[in-house]
Amino acid sequence: MDTRLLRYFVTVVESGTVSAAAQRLHMTQPSLSRQVRQLERELNLTLFLRQSGRLHLTTEGREFLETAEELLHHHREAAEYAAQLADGRMARVSLAAPTTTLTDIVAPFVATFRSIDPVPSVSEISIDSEVHRVLSSYDMVISPVRWPHTAHAPHLVNLPVWAYVPLDHRWAGQEHVDLADLVGETLILPTLRFKARRVFEAALDHAHLGPVTTLETRHSQVAQALAAAGRGVAVLTDDARYGLHPLQIHHLGQPLQIHLYAGWRAGHHAHSSLEDLAMRLRDFCQARYAPKSNLSAI
Repeated sequence: MDTRLLRYFVTVVESGTVSAAAQRLHMTQPSLSRQVRQLERELNLTLFLRQSGRLHLTTEGREFLETAEELLHHHREAAEYAAQLADGRMARVSLAAPTTTLTDIVAPFVATFRSIDPVPSVSEISIDSEVHRVLSSYDMVISPVRWPHTAHAPHLVNLPVWAYVPLDHRWAGQEHVDLADLVGETLILPTLRFKARRVFEAALDHAHLGPVTTLETRHSQVAQALAAAGRGVAVLTDDARYGLHPLQIHHLGQPLQIHLYAGWRAGHHAHSSLEDLAMRLRDFCQARYAPKSNLSAI
């Protein structure tokens, strides 16, 4: 349906007469009358009764008026939104991240959004999600993966893989623990869907080590709860909970870390806006994590 015909119809109703509406629309009265009759033919409705040279809304015309006004409102909104997109502006932004990143980084970052920022939506994804699919499904993906060269993926921060112990543990006064010493403990590990577990396993393989006793859980908060209960040492990248003490895990004198990136597809209409958002997120991550982990930005 041609929205011009709807606009002509609404203007005639608002103006009271065809002649007054024609003046507002900068067109001739006969031309406007033809357009109104064309709309009636397309709708198969009689919108006006014509009596003594005046138009009177029919009952069906009055009911259709509300629909016409709503359609015109949505049309204006769509046109305004399209103009924003064409200018590279964003009214909304869709973000996605794996579980721990979403909980500890993305959600707290969203809490800092201002009224002038785009309205965010946040989704949880698997760390093994197919790269091209997630880049086409979301405006920005925050994840500890290396993106293809076709994507824009600035580095945000390096996050330590922590060994969490209760405050009465013999290591509670230390800042780090060597991987070789750690494997002598009962280790509480997340499943392989967590990047921390994969980095830890890779370090064990490299050092030709293996933990003696392990407990595995699908939930990182449960892992920390078990550590707080004295059931072992939790190996995670999550923020500390339950009063646990974090220890950096060292292997060959270097801390185990995961590298966090913000990725979006090449050619995104709002590239500049996403780049600005990524830099704000990087600053947020540095302020949140750098003081306690001595991380460096790129």
